[in-house]
Amino acid sequence: MDEFDCAVIGAGVVGLAVARELALRGREVLVLEGEGAIGTGTSSRNSEVIHAGIYYPAGSLKARLCVEGKRLLYAYAAQRALPHRRCGKLIVATSDAQVNELDAIVAKAAANGVDDLTVLDGAQARALEPALSCVAAIHSPSTGIVDSHALMLSLQGDLENAGGVLALKSAVQGAHCTASGIELHMADGTRLRCRAVVNAAGLSAPWLAARFEGLAAAHVPRAHWAKGNYFVLGGRAPFSRLIYPVPEAAGLGVHLTLDLGGQAKFGPDVQWVAHPDDLQVDPRRGDGFYAEVRKYWPALPDGALQPGYAGIRPKISAPGEPASDFVIQGPADHGVPGLVNLFGIESPGLTSSLAIGRHVSDLPGIAA
Repeated sequence: MDEFDCAVIGAGVVGLAVARELALRGREVLVLEGEGAIGTGTSSRNSEVIHAGIYYPAGSLKARLCVEGKRLLYAYAAQRALPHRRCGKLIVATSDAQVNELDAIVAKAAANGVDDLTVLDGAQARALEPALSCVAAIHSPSTGIVDSHALMLSLQGDLENAGGVLALKSAVQGAHCTASGIELHMADGTRLRCRAVVNAAGLSAPWLAARFEGLAAAHVPRAHWAKGNYFVLGGRAPFSRLIYPVPEAAGLGVHLTLDLGGQAKFGPDVQWVAHPDDLQVDPRRGDGFYAEVRKYWPALPDGALQPGYAGIRPKISAPGEPASDFVIQGPADHGVPGLVNLFGIESPGLTSSLAIGRHVSDLPGIAA
C-alpha cells in the first residue's frame, strides 16, 4: 500500500489553495481529483467576483476568511500578474423601503473590518453609472473580479513547484480512519494510507465524509443544492462596475457582473434542486431576470438576455433556513486524527481560498 503524508481530495480552487499552502510548509502533498481536469465543479461555475466581506455575520468564518482572503488574493494576483481588476461595485436600493437596509449593510461590513464603503444618494450613484436607476446605493471600491482558471493554474504550479503531486481521474470512494492514519479507498480499487486527509470535495464533501469509517455520522451535515442560473447580455453593458441589489434570503439577488473582457452576465438566481448535476438553464427563467434587472436598469432591451450557464451552491442549510457559515472540521471537532472536512464552502469561497488554505494548515492536529 502506498503511503503519503497529506492527501487533499478535490482540485477546485479551495482544494488547490489548501494543497499549495501545505506544500509550501514542507509537507508531502497528493491532490486527488476524480475528474480529468482541475476546477470543473463549482470553481468553474461562479461569478469570479472578489468579494469585499460585506454581508456575513461578524465573527463568522465567512466574514473573517473573506476579508483576509481578499487581501491575500489581490496581493497574489498582482505578484503573479494574474488577470484581475479592482472594479468596485454598487449595492443599490431601488425603493425608499430599501434605503434603511443600506445602513445595516454598512454597519455589518464595519463589524467585519470593511471600512471603505460609501453611501451615495441616487444622483451620486448615477454620476458613477449613468444608466443606473436607484434611490440610493453603497459604493464598495475593493470589490473586484479575477480569472478563476488562471488562479487555479497558478495554484497548481505553486503546488507542483513545492513538490506536490496532482492525480487526475483519481476518485475517492471512502476511507477507513484509525489512530495511526487514514486509509483511502480509491474507485479503481487501490488503497492509500495518509497521515492527514483534507476533504475538499465541494458538492460531494458530505457524501464522501459519510463514507469515512470511524467518523461519527453526527459530524456529517446533510447536503442541499441551490442552483444559480446565469443569463448573458448580448452586446456591451453600459456599466463599468458590478451592480448588486439589496441582498435576499438565499443569495445576493440577480446582480450584474462583468468579466475581464467587459462582457456582462446576470445572476445567479436561487433554484433549489434535487441533484447537483442539474445544470441546464431553462430559458423561461429569463422572464424573471428581466423583471429583476429592470428595477436598476430600466433600459434593458427586450431579447437582450440569453441563457448562459448554471452553478450549484454546496449548501448545508435547507430552504428557508438561515445561511450556514463555512464548516471547517478538524480533529479537535470530530476526534478523528488527521482528518479535515470542508463543508458548505459556497460564496465567498473563491475570495477566501488562500485564507482557507492557511486556516486548514494551522489547525491543531494538522500543523506540522
